[in-house]
Amino acid sequence: MARAFVFPGQGSQAVGMGKELSEALPTARAVFEEVDEALSQNLSRLMFEGPIEELTLTENAQPALMAMSLAVTRVLRQDGGMEFGKHCQFVAGHSLGEYSALCAADALALDATAQLLKKRGQAMQQAVPVGQGTMAALLGLDFEAAAGVAADAAQGQVCDVANDNAPGQVVVSGNVEAVERAVELAKDRGARRPMLLPVSAPFHCALMQPAADIMAEALEISPPIAPAVPLVANVAAAAVSDPDEIRDLLVRQVTSMVRWRESVLYMRDQDVDNLVELGAGKVLTTMLKRIDKEVSGQAVNSPEDIEAFLKTM
Repeated sequence: MARAFVFPGQGSQAVGMGKELSEALPTARAVFEEVDEALSQNLSRLMFEGPIEELTLTENAQPALMAMSLAVTRVLRQDGGMEFGKHCQFVAGHSLGEYSALCAADALALDATAQLLKKRGQAMQQAVPVGQGTMAALLGLDFEAAAGVAADAAQGQVCDVANDNAPGQVVVSGNVEAVERAVELAKDRGARRPMLLPVSAPFHCALMQPAADIMAEALEISPPIAPAVPLVANVAAAAVSDPDEIRDLLVRQVTSMVRWRESVLYMRDQDVDNLVELGAGKVLTTMLKRIDKEVSGQAVNSPEDIEAFLKTM
């Protein structure tokens, strides 16, 4: 069995995530404590107890989701004997999950990853004044049709395809007026359920350039090294291992489309037949069923999941 580990992005957060892991597994608890210390913030308490409104803030959700993914990863590695290369051919992550993937594969240190994601969340939130940008899911349209809607809706403003998640699940991002036009156009062109998303900023579009500039500086200070296994990058939808290329792609990722559907198909074409989602929720596992039913998927985020997964290695 050829396997890849994948790491979820924003939207997978939930109050209580990591609490069971922390209570049951000292290795996991140490990860949460290390992230708290790196950020000088009791992020773990926010994860375990909420409130959800505070946890969902971009600057909190991003490092929190990474901490959850790395707690699972470290338990598998330190307590379960899992080895990259032997038990996994690739890593990949959805948006912020790319940082989790790199940290899991030893390309970034845990404390540096937490600090980078805190900065990334703040920069993305501050790049566009509240109320001026938004995102919409054009459910039911294929990628080409959704891209056509985005282009026609722009009318001199920004309306970019932000996420190609799965067949019929494409997200656009940009100026509020342009994205609202995209929703109306999508209805006319056969979208099943186009809808604005409850987000605080227009991620993965040209309006995020100020955040990309901030991340370029941050990644100069805390650059990645070569990962233990190749990263299938969001921007390239292909495997990369060169640290300079990875750093460039992380910067470009802030303003570019997350090519998740293509990334999964790339891994399948490299003979990967099992995707294991490490971290909160099971969003990527659910998407996988829409992308390619021949590739098996499973979400690992509880002590029971970890125990069951280790038996399959």
